Amino acid sequence: MSALEIFERVPRFLRSFYFLAGVAFMAWMFLFDANDFVKQYDMYAKWQELQTDKQYYLREIDKVKSDRAELLSSPELLEKFAREKYIMKRPGEDVFLLVPAEKK
Repeated sequence: MSALEIFERVPRFLRSFYFLAGVAFMAWMFLFDANDFVKQYDMYAKWQELQTDKQYYLREIDKVKSDRAELLSSPELLEKFAREKYIMKRPGEDVFLLVPAEKK
């Protein structure tokens, strides 16, 4: 069987210039283009990750806002927060930090 006979056995619409050009275009877009499927998948995965991060940061912002409102409403809580978080002290006061021993 020669190549011409094989070519003749292929249906006519598959030998059409427009069909071949379309297949070549699709192959180019799916495999070789700057925005091929692999890159689109990577971008989608990154978008999903950023959406997750966004939700996390929105929750953290709400938590910080509630803590801020609570601290600004009570001077006693503000003093407690400053002493615990930033190790602040009153003049003439000594501060002792207790650090847990490391396990070996």
